[in-house]
Amino acid sequence: MAAASLSLRSFFTTLKKNQIDQNGFLSSNLPLFYEHKTIVLREGNFPVGDRNVKLHCLRDKGMDIRTSALVDGVGECTNEEETVQTSHQVEPSVSTMLMNFSNEFDPYEALSTPLYQTATFKQPSATDYGTYDYTRSGNPTRDVLERLLAKLDKADRAFCFTSGMAALSAVTHLVRAGEEIVAGDDMYGGSDRLLSQVTPKSGVVVKRVDTTNLEEVALAISPRTKLVWLESPTNPRQQISDIRKIAEVAHAHGALVLVDNSIMSPVLSQPIELGADIVMHSATKFISGHSDLMAGVLAIKGESLAKDVYFLQNAEGSGLAPFDCWLCLRGIKTMALRVEKQQENAQKIAEFLSSHPRVTKVNYAGLPDHPGRSLHYSQAKGAGSVLSFLTGSLALSKHVVETTKYFSITVSFGSVKSLISLPCFMSHASIPAAVREARGLTEDLIRISVGIEDVDDLISDLERALQTGPA
Repeated sequence: MAAASLSLRSFFTTLKKNQIDQNGFLSSNLPLFYEHKTIVLREGNFPVGDRNVKLHCLRDKGMDIRTSALVDGVGECTNEEETVQTSHQVEPSVSTMLMNFSNEFDPYEALSTPLYQTATFKQPSATDYGTYDYTRSGNPTRDVLERLLAKLDKADRAFCFTSGMAALSAVTHLVRAGEEIVAGDDMYGGSDRLLSQVTPKSGVVVKRVDTTNLEEVALAISPRTKLVWLESPTNPRQQISDIRKIAEVAHAHGALVLVDNSIMSPVLSQPIELGADIVMHSATKFISGHSDLMAGVLAIKGESLAKDVYFLQNAEGSGLAPFDCWLCLRGIKTMALRVEKQQENAQKIAEFLSSHPRVTKVNYAGLPDHPGRSLHYSQAKGAGSVLSFLTGSLALSKHVVETTKYFSITVSFGSVKSLISLPCFMSHASIPAAVREARGLTEDLIRISVGIEDVDDLISDLERALQTGPA
């Protein structure tokens, strides 16, 4: 039995073998977290390498974090190594992870993640830096959110930005003048505006392709191509691209793959497992779920790429503020529950609309006649809760949007509240009319984001609006 003492940081994180010295004490080269604090410990099991160590603490005890020396009069803390090897744990489901993520920076183990609402942090001395110095560079509340999102997306790192567009803008800065981005021709209007009106000013060449056509994608990629950018399903037409095959083609040419996964969320799709290098989420949507904040996420595969993204987040000052991170952490706990209910409602609404005489077409991957249904379900767990449909008449579509009672006319999607819009006049209005027409994005197209209301009420609402509209 050897004496042992734990620092605050190690108490909430996995210990490595090289972090404990020959006497059982924490190594003095551990990252500093607090200076000269007395930490109260309790009995418990802690992983050390591939072993479990059980700690028996007789009294409160603490240590000087800067020197790793025991504080006077803190008592004894002994450990004994268990003979049973640590068993391999099955990874929990997304819904379980959302309720059991670590608040490792909180010594009091609050069930609600603490909000570190501060711009700057006091340092140990004039020449030594602590774990945090300035919130632009890092913040404990943001770190909790980013680590959780990395787990959800099966990424090496994740980074939170002030909006989805801020996240995407950072990605474009990975591409240098003279290099190329090959991007889908059916995507969110804000992304289209960034790629068509902003990115080319930096000398980056942007090529637009139909990403559902693998041959067209392959032909567009050249030795100068740095990034292939796509959505699947697309917003708002629900076109499906083969993420695995596109990733194979892109990687064969040394290009990165970015998937905008906002319409799916990590609950339904994890593109990194399909070969993507970067996954973007507008966390304004399903991740937060309540239309009360703006946020963007980049989930990254590979430490080298992650370092480049962190540099941009820090240098450009685009990291998400602590309060918004805290709001997102509060909302994310119910994401799996929300997405499941919203998707269930969307499936029933899509089936209703597909059989309605005043609807000419429904775009939803959950319908049996969707041309990309089989491919979609090979790379996602569900069809989500965003769908679009056409009536063949702008007047009728406008009437439906304006007279529904339970669907609010707004841009965005992914809220617990059902939303409705005419994309050509709202979210995709920045795309020139001729370009929209060529891409099949017609003015009568209605997009709805289905919420968690009673689905019978939502269907009755749509039925009334369709029936009372102009002929």
